[in-house]
Amino acid sequence: MSSRRNFIRTTAVGMAGTLSFPAISKASAFYAGDSSKATTFSIGMAGYTFLNFDVAASIEMMKKLDVHNISVKDFHLPLNSSDEKIKQVLQQFKDGGINVYTVGVIYMKSKEAVDQAFDYAKRVGVNMIVGVPNYDLLDYTEEKVKQTNIKIAIHNHGPEDKLYPGPKQVWDQIKDRDARMGLCLDVGHALRAGTEPDEAVKLYSKRLFDMHIKDVVAREKNASVTEIGRGVINYPALIKALEKVKYNGMISVEYEKNMKDPLVGIAESVGYVRGVMKTV
Repeated sequence: MSSRRNFIRTTAVGMAGTLSFPAISKASAFYAGDSSKATTFSIGMAGYTFLNFDVAASIEMMKKLDVHNISVKDFHLPLNSSDEKIKQVLQQFKDGGINVYTVGVIYMKSKEAVDQAFDYAKRVGVNMIVGVPNYDLLDYTEEKVKQTNIKIAIHNHGPEDKLYPGPKQVWDQIKDRDARMGLCLDVGHALRAGTEPDEAVKLYSKRLFDMHIKDVVAREKNASVTEIGRGVINYPALIKALEKVKYNGMISVEYEKNMKDPLVGIAESVGYVRGVMKTV
């Protein structure tokens, strides 16, 4: 058990020295690999993680975690923000060493919402939206993709979602559309909807633009979330699948377990993922 603690402490590069990393109960056998062959994917944060924090507090947590990429949510930068507001918030992130690499998740239930989302992405200066357009808006969304050259990564939201519960439902809607229409794979929601995340990566790699990573405690519809590494998602298999398909997007942690006091849980999750990347 002490070696497990040492593993987490060692691999949580750049995290605050005062953070504690509780012992994790799962998958200790995964760490017997050759650490001289490290797999590296860029780690980001899904903005929803910081629902209860303002921009400044979110930046401070990310700096402690040594994570420098974020998908911005509208509670930090509203969709109807003025150009001055956008400039101000982007400067805050830049000054904190944080790259805003995309925006979303943005829900699109009307043509006006689609227009707003693409205009917002353009003004923020990103080339991708993580979004959820209704089925009847997919043709219109495709038109906007072609007009603006801004990609859309459709996010699956689990068995509760009537539109896109799992990655297959996204794939079925976009596979014959413009190649700039793809998937933001939420691995926790995918598993709750019955799809193993590593299999989803292999099946849908051609349109895999972004990822939200988390963990869940069981392969069940109503499974609760937990720190990455404490649940049932096979992260070594997931990282190996990403390596196999030569994934070049972001893997963004979306931590939802204790959202009013998330830092230690995020740190454990990020440290676990970094550790797996060092050992697969």
